[in-house]
This record gives sequence, C-alpha cells and structure tokens, in this order.
Amino acid sequence: MSARLSLLRRYRPLFTAVAMFATIGSCARQSSGPVVVSVVGDREDVTKPLQQLPDPAAKLILEATAQGLVSFDASGEILPALAQRWIVEDEGRSYIFRLRRAFWPDGTRVTANDVARMLLSRIVAQRRLDPDGPFDAVQSVVPMTGEVIEIKLTVARPFLLQMLAQPQMAILSREGGTGPYRVAQQGKALFLTPVDRAASDRDAVDDEPVPPSQTRVLRAESAALAVIRFREGQAALVLGGRFADLPLLLPAGVERDAVRTDPVQGLLGLAVTGRGKLLDDDYVRAAINMAIDRASLSALFPLGGWATSEQILPSALDLGRSPTAPAWAGQSMDERRALASATMTRWRADNGDPPTLRIALPDGPGATLLFGLLRRDLAAIGLTVQRVPLAQKDADLRLIDEVAPYDSVLWYLGRIGCARAVHCSDAADAALQTASLASENDNRIAHISQAEALMQAHNGYIALGAPIRWSLVSKRLNGFQSSRRARHPLNHLFRRPN
Repeated sequence: MSARLSLLRRYRPLFTAVAMFATIGSCARQSSGPVVVSVVGDREDVTKPLQQLPDPAAKLILEATAQGLVSFDASGEILPALAQRWIVEDEGRSYIFRLRRAFWPDGTRVTANDVARMLLSRIVAQRRLDPDGPFDAVQSVVPMTGEVIEIKLTVARPFLLQMLAQPQMAILSREGGTGPYRVAQQGKALFLTPVDRAASDRDAVDDEPVPPSQTRVLRAESAALAVIRFREGQAALVLGGRFADLPLLLPAGVERDAVRTDPVQGLLGLAVTGRGKLLDDDYVRAAINMAIDRASLSALFPLGGWATSEQILPSALDLGRSPTAPAWAGQSMDERRALASATMTRWRADNGDPPTLRIALPDGPGATLLFGLLRRDLAAIGLTVQRVPLAQKDADLRLIDEVAPYDSVLWYLGRIGCARAVHCSDAADAALQTASLASENDNRIAHISQAEALMQAHNGYIALGAPIRWSLVSKRLNGFQSSRRARHPLNHLFRRPN
C-alpha cells in the first residue's frame, strides 16, 4: 500500500500541470451544446483506426463513423446497422442481409457489390489473426441483388454475428464510412455530425441546421488530460479507461459516482513471447506463472466486481465443461513459491544465472504498480526483470489486455496461440486446426477441450484477471449503460433535461 501512495504522490504534480493547460470548453457546460467526449488514446488512433485496433479510441471512431452489417447496442446486444434485417438459413450455414439505404461520404449510393467486396477483404484480414474463429468457415460473400448479400459457410458458426459487429468489420471506403456520424471538422478535436442530416444524402430536403445537442465533440488524449477535463466540467464523458490509468482517479478528486465499470470478459495477462533456453523450459514457464501473487494484485486495484484469475478461460463458455485449472491451483502461495524457487535452483545449477526477463507493459501508473509486483514476486524465485515499452519487439513477456469480441473459447485460445507469435503448444495448435475442420459439433468440442487443457498446461500465457474497463459519466448525461463489450455508442447518448 505504501508503494501505491508513493506512486499517487508522484503523479499529483502531473494533475496540477494538466489542469493549467486544459482548454476551457464552455460548450460542455451548456445544456444545449454538443456532448463533449474524451477517449483515452492519441491522434493516430482516430486518423488510422484500422491500424491501431484494439485501442479504445480506434474502436470508438470506427463505430461512430463506419458501420458494419450489424452493431452492438449500449448493453452489448446485436442491432441492425448497415443491414436493416437478415435471415439465417440452411441450418446456420447461410446468412442473408438486406442493406438499408446508405451513402458514402461523396454522396454515391452504397451497393451490395461494394459491401461484399469490402467485407470479404475484412474477413480475409481477420482470418490471419484468428484462423480458428467464426470466419474460418466462410465459403463466400456474394451480392444477390443490388441491396442483398449472402455469407455462405461450410459449417454453422454461432458467433458470426458477434464478430460481424466488431469495429474491425466496419465497411468504409477511402473517403470514410456510412455513419452514424461524419467528421465535419478535424483538428485537435473531431466534430461529429449525424449522417442522416448530412448533405451527402442527395434526397435530403431538410436544410435546417443540426441541433448542437445532436453533435459530438471527440478528443483522443492522455488519460490524465481526459480525467482533468472531466473534473473541470469540460467533458461530459470519458471512455477507454483501463487498469493502467485507474490510479489517476483518486488524486484527481473525481467523484466516486461518476466512475462506471464494464462487466467485461477477456484476457489480462502476460503472453510468453520470448524464446531461448530459459523460456523454452516447461518447468520455468510454470514457475513464473505460479510465483505471481494474485491476491496482492487485487489489493493494488480495489475495484468492485473485479477478480483475479489463474486460468485462461473466465468461465465454461462453449467448452462443454469447467475450464482447466493449473496443476498448482490448490497450493498456498508459500508452497507455490517454494516449488518455483526449487525449479530455478535446478535450472541455475545446469545453466548458470538466468538472463533478465524483459516485460513489455503500457505506460501509466497502474502498469508501474503491476511491474513492481512482478519484479518483487519473480525476484523471490531468483529472476530479474526489466520493463520495456509495449511496442518493443524482442520482449520476453508481453501484456495482453483485450476484451473478448465473441463468447467462445476459440477466441481465447486463438489469441494466445501460434498464429499470434505466443510461445505455444504444437499439439494444442493441431487440436484447434482439427476442431476447425470438424463437421460434427461433438467432435469439434472434443478437440477444443483437448486444446484448452494443453494450452493451460503449456504456460505460454500467464493469466492475471479480467480486463478492467472504466468510464467517467457526467450527471448531465443520459443513455450511458455499462457494457459487457465495453462499447458505448455515441448516438445513444442524450442530455438530461434541466
């Protein structure tokens, strides 16, 4: 706890400096003005969003300006988007979508040919990242008429719609997407105007100006600046908060009632991405995993409803059984640490002193707290560590902090599998590939179950807990809902009447 207080004192001058330079945004104080939103991120997140996924700001600008066939609502349920309706036929192997009337930013009509071509390109790109996910069974994407497209599958994939609702599946041309907003002006802030009032709709006859309350002012900025802007009443909403920025809230003096957390599931943990004699040793990876004191981690981030984890999966999902627990799950922390220390003593006797492990973490005080815990726990078993930037290519352990896009064990295993350059089990990868080719559901589940058990035993991923996602919401704002997808559509927000 003393380390945490020391860190908070260290960041207090930052808040003072940020407050001095924050721009006074009077529109956020006016009940009739635009809804001003800050999202944690930087300029590239909103100017090159497809390249910056899964950053929160990149997701937000994509869902605000470029719809997919379907989308998530504020509670995480599937809604029509570019497709106004759809039907599922052939026992789940055919999805037929009827497109709504939509226009590109240059005013030309969106056609089924456009959508089919762009959607297939997105699917091919996603397959490279998630080869065993819902798109593995996509056989074709074809336009049936000018307003209807069909996605044909070789076998049914129940999570197809959830994946189609992801920001990376947005349909957009070089000029942009189909809304629900268009960027009217771009500088340090983005000014978003509703598409259905935009001049690109050539049949629009309503020339009245868009009411300011229907527009959005969006800034992608550091968490510290976003928190201060909110505290000073210059923003009604802050999105994209993660564990790395959570300790900023206390010294900033933000009211507790303004903090909202999302009940998300996904991965928050360390992927083993290094190679060599040390990390190629199965017993060493297990020793690293068992040495980490998750109870201390929970004390660093005392957030209601958040729990740590020692296993890959948060629940059974579609596994057909309870997730596999680590072999050491029932042991006390002292027993685990003694076993891990013995492993490192044997390794050192055979190989000499182990190299320093480079741990890639994001910026932010929460990540500093996490690194301090990892350094302490791994030092207790004879390992030294060095913190490196998340972008560093040659890290030995790399933090993964992602919300699951669909509710299947396949995403979890695929995200930490061989295709993502994580230290992986060849046998587990083969089982996943076999599952992908299986035509019978029971056979598919059996191979997925085998892969999950092998991955847990391999210790290529060190689970810490569920991702943390938080927002700051003004009392003046209605329509915000906690989301199990951490998705908060800007067009679902409105101001509370005075």
